Amino acid sequence: MLTVALDTNVLAYAEQTNGPIMQRRALAVVEKLLPEGTVVPAQTLGELFNVLVKKARWPTARASAAVTAWGDTYPIVDTSSDIMLAAIELTRQHQLGIWDAVVLASAADARARLLLSEDLQDGFTWRGVTVVNPFGGARHPLLNAILKG
Repeated sequence: MLTVALDTNVLAYAEQTNGPIMQRRALAVVEKLLPEGTVVPAQTLGELFNVLVKKARWPTARASAAVTAWGDTYPIVDTSSDIMLAAIELTRQHQLGIWDAVVLASAADARARLLLSEDLQDGFTWRGVTVVNPFGGARHPLLNAILKG
């Protein structure tokens, strides 16, 4: 089974932090993902909490409940020391921000084939994980197959 990892912006948009249009677009993607074929890096959940509290100005209890719900929906990839070291190397080699690199390294550790993210370079592939912007124009063929299936 093809595994997909989710970055923060997908979940944040699903929580309507960027308006109803982006919420509908995000929900159209996540509602088609199977829980057993989807993972969420722990880093993503921490960033989501921060976005909900700082940007969306949600009370911490509400933000915590949303983060918990996502963690209950999809398996969480913990940030291990191996993931952190891989992220540091990824940052060094490809000039990514460290926290974006942690998300990508977590996706690779979980053997995800796709990382759905609006933040990283669409089409960038590292250790078998291809970054796909689910909100961009032309969709990656693997994402199309998941969303049509």
